[in-house]
Amino acid sequence: MNDRRLVELPESHLDAPRLGDPRYASEPAQIFTELRSRYGAVAPVLLAGDVPAWLVLGHRELQHVTADTATFTRNVARWRLGPQLPADWPLWPMLGGGEGGAALLYTEGEEHRRRSAAVAHALNGDLLEFRARCEQFAEELVESFAADGEVDLMSAYALRLPIMAVGWAMGFPPERSNELLESVTTMLSGGPDAIDAQGRLRLIGLDLVAETRRAPGNNVAGRLATHPVGLTDQQLLEDLLVVATAGHQTTGNWIGNALRLMLTDPRYTDSFARGRLPVGQALREVLWEDSPTQVSAGRWTTRPVELGNARIPAGDMLLLGLAAANSDPAIRPLGGRALRGSQAYLSYSHGPHGCPNPAREMAEAVAAAGIEVLLDSLPDLTLACAPEELRWYPGVWIRGLQQLPVTFTPSLYTGRAPDPWS
Repeated sequence: MNDRRLVELPESHLDAPRLGDPRYASEPAQIFTELRSRYGAVAPVLLAGDVPAWLVLGHRELQHVTADTATFTRNVARWRLGPQLPADWPLWPMLGGGEGGAALLYTEGEEHRRRSAAVAHALNGDLLEFRARCEQFAEELVESFAADGEVDLMSAYALRLPIMAVGWAMGFPPERSNELLESVTTMLSGGPDAIDAQGRLRLIGLDLVAETRRAPGNNVAGRLATHPVGLTDQQLLEDLLVVATAGHQTTGNWIGNALRLMLTDPRYTDSFARGRLPVGQALREVLWEDSPTQVSAGRWTTRPVELGNARIPAGDMLLLGLAAANSDPAIRPLGGRALRGSQAYLSYSHGPHGCPNPAREMAEAVAAAGIEVLLDSLPDLTLACAPEELRWYPGVWIRGLQQLPVTFTPSLYTGRAPDPWS
């Protein structure tokens, strides 16, 4: 399907580049810079099947789009090209096509305010207990490979820890974690198996909904199911799947990208030698420089609008270039590093549909605990290949490594090593 054109291209997109090709996977920052140089703050782009969209690259423009929900709606029904696309178009799962359109992400107005408040309430559990669970799961994972002396940290650790932690917080049975991981990863890839993976994920979610209705627990699913907003089973399913998907994939790649930074950048490798690990600094830097969510979809115009240098008709789709906005020269003069301590990055998006604060706190708890446990437990962790040999996962939305191979001194794991600075 990726090789045949599914819709007629407007004149504005006749020479537009396609997102998701091999170069995009390896060097998206360079592509965003080239698009900004050529088009300005908003660029015409193509998705799979040469489906046209507008990529918002500017920091100010992205804030405007996410704040003005009347002009730039989340309701995919406003998309004039939607009816022309086949049901098996592989990017539908990330755009609200099919049954997924009932999710919180695609609601508007008062319904969105009520349901987002319910999700924020459901996520607002005991953060200290959650952090302790994250550390426990991290130690269990380290124990599973500590005696081997080598491991791929993406498959064995970075992507597994969030699904264990978020799955526990939500109420998913631990034995379903592998199914969750495989389904979410395949769905977000945007490849030919994305629709089937979405179906498998929904079946897992349906089982959780049924169990939660039977016996609500003190977890995210239980708190959401019993919230006064009164979600239907369909709404409960969709909102739980949004939480599971966003909580797992972004956090797992946040961990992976931060570990890559700490294993390859001399500012951090020198810190290893001194024994002081600036994990929080690395996590913040990744949100600025190498955000796990490169592009977020989507918004649809309710009227003709001028944005940046682009004239966008009503019913067109916009993509949020979160990573591109973070590198906007307007907030990063002379291409320098972001000001230390600044949190003006848009990696969590912005506006009413941005990531809720409790979800941000949970993601940081998973990432910080995971990296601290790993590096405290295996202090001589070393990248097992040249940095330039690392390969990035293909796709439009996510910035994540396919593998992160490391070596270390094998040991019979007995817990985290004592902190020499304590």
